[in-house]
Amino acid sequence: AGGGTSSYREVEETDLLILWGSNARETHPIFFHHVLKAVHRGASLHVIDPRRTGSAQWADTWLGLDVGTDIALANTIAREIIHARLANEAFVKRATSGFAEYQASVERWTLEEGERVTGVPAQTIRELAHAYARAERAILCWTLGITEHVTAVDNVLSLINLALLTGHVGRYGSGLNPLRGQNNVQGGGDMGAIPNKLPGFQDVQDDHDARARFEAAWEAKLPPEHGWHLSQMFEAMERDELHTLYVLGENPAQSEADSKKSLALLEGLDFLIAQDILMTKTCEMADVVLPSSASWCEAEGGTVTNSERRVQRMHKAIDPPGLARDDNWTIGELARRLGHDWGHPTVEQVWDECRSLSPMHRGMSYARLEEMGGLQWPCPSEDHPGSLFLHGRLWEDPIEGPPATFSVTSWAPPVDALDEEFPIRLTTGRRLDSYNTGVQSNLYSSPLRRGETLDLSPEDAKSLHVQPGELVQISSRRGSIEA
Repeated sequence: AGGGTSSYREVEETDLLILWGSNARETHPIFFHHVLKAVHRGASLHVIDPRRTGSAQWADTWLGLDVGTDIALANTIAREIIHARLANEAFVKRATSGFAEYQASVERWTLEEGERVTGVPAQTIRELAHAYARAERAILCWTLGITEHVTAVDNVLSLINLALLTGHVGRYGSGLNPLRGQNNVQGGGDMGAIPNKLPGFQDVQDDHDARARFEAAWEAKLPPEHGWHLSQMFEAMERDELHTLYVLGENPAQSEADSKKSLALLEGLDFLIAQDILMTKTCEMADVVLPSSASWCEAEGGTVTNSERRVQRMHKAIDPPGLARDDNWTIGELARRLGHDWGHPTVEQVWDECRSLSPMHRGMSYARLEEMGGLQWPCPSEDHPGSLFLHGRLWEDPIEGPPATFSVTSWAPPVDALDEEFPIRLTTGRRLDSYNTGVQSNLYSSPLRRGETLDLSPEDAKSLHVQPGELVQISSRRGSIEA
């Protein structure tokens, strides 16, 4: 859990940008406007993606790596930076730990080995390594192309290693930015909608003081242990340990991988509750459906947090339709009928409780959020201006707090190995006109929507005797589809 270290303004003013596993032009079009301002200002743009995406069309360099070889590429870039003596040695020595072990771990990743594993030409890897290390300011961004892998954590850590190696973090114009896929994904994590954190990224298991504060405020004991994330919930269903599911604003019946297996597990639940603004496939499967209002326009108040950690107010524009109710009201009513009458506090009262318990939100009163047009966390007091970028402490001499730690990230190939029966790897992506599982965006037509297609490299299409526009069947070890 965490947030992007840089602000949008820094993206516009940096000297070099890397989009790694991110087709921001189509999946984050508003953010991509900031990228284009940087490009038009003279910044170089480098795109790392198995597909030659719309974002790659704007790039100085496109690195079309093989799917699942991100760690191998990152480690190859790191080794080249070290051997070219381009590492920020002063920063590494003063502000980091674990460098010796990290250096030893990337030693095998010569440019030639990197090319063999990733499919990216050695000279292209070398050019990106030198450009990133030599840049005065550089920002590295990523999205689901990095995180939707079995090795997701190590993928992210391998990118953090590159920033630590070059000192491209903790300074204006240099940072690491995971781009959030939907409105308020960042805010959901900030508020504790993850199985190991309380609001404000306070660990529910290890941060005893934080847990004590929440227990005092909520007058209840909190289990001092981490919960299950979504994948673990489905694993628990398979073990017959999870029998009831309460789904809010999520459509796992269509969004989970291996859909045949996922649907069977959802159908096997004893009880399924779905709470959403539209009748999703998950709602159709549910025993009880609780209709929600669209909180961004049909509910008064509340906040959202974007990818630059900016917390902003929302305001009601229209009334919700029919029996739709605000999520706060629905949850409060459920609690009352389960024997815990919380009343119906206003959203500002809920927010004030949150910031009384989350130090990084403490200075964000509704009045200040309105006056300032939003504030970036951490904002620990009501005279604090918010934080334009994170980890500036690493540039203090001596640094404030603990050093940033290098991580040894070992590459492992994708779990599904290629063979004669399945010789090509399938990867997916989003489109500009469609949103997630299509429940919302498919309600209207779009001149950009062209249906599902199978995009092959010309070489693969020729070897398979596939012609443009031809209907084909694509099969994996888990199912088949026509496109």
